[in-house]
Amino acid sequence: MSNQIRIAILDMYDGEPNQGMRCIIDIINRFNQIVTFQIFDIRGKSEFPNIEKFDIYISTGGPGNPLEGDGKWDTKYYNFIDELSKWNEENKIKKHVLFICHSFQMACNHFGLAKITKRKSTSFGVMSMHKTEEGMNDAIFEGLQNPFFAIDSRDYQVVQPRLSIFKKKGAEILSLEKIRNHRGDYERAIMAVRFSDYFIGTQFHPEADALSFISNLKNKEKRDKIIAMKGRTKFRNMLEDLLDENKIFKTNETIIPNFLRIAINDLMKHKKILTN
Repeated sequence: MSNQIRIAILDMYDGEPNQGMRCIIDIINRFNQIVTFQIFDIRGKSEFPNIEKFDIYISTGGPGNPLEGDGKWDTKYYNFIDELSKWNEENKIKKHVLFICHSFQMACNHFGLAKITKRKSTSFGVMSMHKTEEGMNDAIFEGLQNPFFAIDSRDYQVVQPRLSIFKKKGAEILSLEKIRNHRGDYERAIMAVRFSDYFIGTQFHPEADALSFISNLKNKEKRDKIIAMKGRTKFRNMLEDLLDENKIFKTNETIIPNFLRIAINDLMKHKKILTN
């Protein structure tokens, strides 16, 4: 059995230009002595990895309504997630999965954990993420303060958790968005969930770095849209947050690296047991 850990990146961008893939690859390359990776175009080409050939799965963010698909790739995607769940029930060497943003919304919907709704306005920028009690004790957030900061970019939200289903499935809410005091009628969206010991997801973008955000600002149309949405003062504050080492940089250096370390350690431990 090869000692290399194999990562499948499930590309959910549907061909839309993005910085997320570069960021994910950059983080994976920090582990390049022990991992290899391959990208699968889920929405554009309906490409899926052979479940037996990959150990870790990172399912990306992407555009559009998470409740809509073409009836083909999305059906295959949900079936694939069910196959990974079944694999983990039946095998000692587990498959580890990270769901990001669009994928996270789809996973929450698929597992019946909460409601997915369209936001009244786009959430975009550097946002505070607040750990729950469960999140305070989860290894995925180890090294991050409470609250911590991450790039948020979404038109949809995961709300109204079905707590009985969370309990039945052994799932946990790990973080929530900030309290919007000026809008008391808005429910706080769920920002991270541990679906199981091996499946975890975030609504925000743990892969994002300052470069990915600044690249958006080079496009005048996008920059003007952000200023129109946030106002110039909040826009300037956002730029300052990007340069703060304890904000985006810290999250980029922490969450996905934690996920990969946890997964790699678990895989190596069980592979060693089976080969002894």
